[in-house]
Amino acid sequence: MVDFTKPFSDLPPTAQDSLRQQFKEVKYPKSRRLYLQNQSGIEGFDFIAEGGFEGYFYDRNQKKRRIEQYGPGTWFGGISLLYNKGISLQTVDILPKTVIYRLTPEEFATLCEEHPLFRDHFVREFGERMLEPEFVHFIKGATYYPQQNNITSDTFYTQKVGSLNPRDLITSPATASIAATAKIMGEEKTSCIFITDDTDNIIGYVTDITLRDQVIAQNIPPSSPVETITKKDIVSIDADAYIYESLLLMFQTKTRYLLVVNDGKFSGFISRTKLLSEQSQSPFLFIQSVKQATSVKELREKWSQVPAIVEQLLQRGVKSETVNQVITTVSDTIALRVIDDVIHEVGPPPSRFVFITLGSEGRKEQTLKTDQDNAIIYEDKANEHREEVRAYFLDFADRISTHLDTIGFSFCKGGFMAKNPKWTHSLSHWKRNYDSWMMESTQETVMKYSTFFDNRPIYGDFSILNELHDYMEEQLNAPLERFFFNMATNALQYEPPLTFFKGIRTFTVGEQKVFDIKKAMTPIVDITRVFALKHKIFLTNTGERLDALALANHITEEELLELKQAYYYLMGLRLDRQAKQIMLDKTEPENFISIDSLTKIEKVTLIEIFKVIKNYQMKVKIAFTNTIF
Repeated sequence: MVDFTKPFSDLPPTAQDSLRQQFKEVKYPKSRRLYLQNQSGIEGFDFIAEGGFEGYFYDRNQKKRRIEQYGPGTWFGGISLLYNKGISLQTVDILPKTVIYRLTPEEFATLCEEHPLFRDHFVREFGERMLEPEFVHFIKGATYYPQQNNITSDTFYTQKVGSLNPRDLITSPATASIAATAKIMGEEKTSCIFITDDTDNIIGYVTDITLRDQVIAQNIPPSSPVETITKKDIVSIDADAYIYESLLLMFQTKTRYLLVVNDGKFSGFISRTKLLSEQSQSPFLFIQSVKQATSVKELREKWSQVPAIVEQLLQRGVKSETVNQVITTVSDTIALRVIDDVIHEVGPPPSRFVFITLGSEGRKEQTLKTDQDNAIIYEDKANEHREEVRAYFLDFADRISTHLDTIGFSFCKGGFMAKNPKWTHSLSHWKRNYDSWMMESTQETVMKYSTFFDNRPIYGDFSILNELHDYMEEQLNAPLERFFFNMATNALQYEPPLTFFKGIRTFTVGEQKVFDIKKAMTPIVDITRVFALKHKIFLTNTGERLDALALANHITEEELLELKQAYYYLMGLRLDRQAKQIMLDKTEPENFISIDSLTKIEKVTLIEIFKVIKNYQMKVKIAFTNTIF
């Protein structure tokens, strides 16, 4: 009969004896389909004694994805019975010569009701699975968006770069003449050729535009080595990446061509033109249209369309970190248009400068509830020009901030924007700012200025910010125990909203019981920032910081996986709620989430996430404050 394993082995002996009488033996001598995902009702809760089940999801192309084997001694059906109204989340095939023992759905429900600890086993298991992006990707249609699931999603969101049949690489040695290289391009009918060194490694590329703008326009002799006009900023993407990720990378890096990597080697390339022509209905064409906007009014109209795009991406199972990048790319594109227009209004700048974004925008983690967080750093000038330069940039910053506010990026209530004279300054002044924040650290300064440690350049001379980072790296070599103690203490001020009994702690807004999802996410951002600064990692994106920390063995692979899954699940929930507030409720987006609006699945997952965050906070407490209390 049934040899009980967890969670049944935790039941009282009397309950186990009773259950043994309830289980009914079912034999399947031949292989057959048992359930179809999101369609078949679960026949019962099964203990597998012999043989087994194979569970998986079908993608759009009817290919099996996320295959799981359920062998002897395992259980199946609990999650679907508890959290999907008795409908199988997966497609399930029975292996030959399978023997199971089955409880009816009613018997299983009674068992869960009488023994909460038994039920909690499935709560934890499902919460852990909901932190796996691929699992969420496939069940999202059934649990969040009944009108769509993975089978009916556009290929744009499920197709991989490798499936596009990237064009074979056309190459030319760096020592070849420009004329010889152009001849190869003509013969191969390609607008892009990759340039190799004497060991056949790709060092850059030349395009038809390069030939037009440099060779013809600047009268460079065709006999010159092609290396003299080679562009070195090559960008690559893995063949296993999604098509939408490749387009987004192109927009972010402003490149027209991507090298495709297969098994660690360059295997071909794809062009932006090919991608856009094949994906003419994708929302990524929207980014291209933003670039072509000609007025503040038109840019405002473009920004107002972003919530609908966000909702569409989330419905189709696009990862929340990618949705963040889409929002950030649109926001950056708008800012670049505004800055270009202002320079046209006021004339060229009197010195080199860099326009930087801060906070969530600096981390590339923007949501739909956003304000301006930006600053300007300009190069130091001789005393006689100092006031003239400063006057230019203050007027310049004021115009930019005003235009952005009109478009929909409201003024920062805390004043952390270039419009504020405190945050438009010379490089030497900025160095003094960081000196003060790090060397004379207090709880107040850390709380107030931590956003400045999440900075990212978007316009101008990026080397200015690089110089500031080099200076910060030097300062981080000094003993900064007080600075890191205060940073860590700041990262501990927001506790995960868990009650004593491991429920979700809420407060009342109007007539609703809510929790603040932004504050729930803040500890992951703050703690990751502390560890990144401690180890001189100047990346700003939370996910990228975590990847770098794991690569340097400052956090474990398990911690990396848990934290990224937790953070991006929360981000997806936050974006989804904000998009619905704008589009359905016709209200301003907020970070408050009503506990009553959450599904049982979401509540279970959130509780597991808050436990992960609590453990992460303990890690920083021990590392930087030398206490566990």
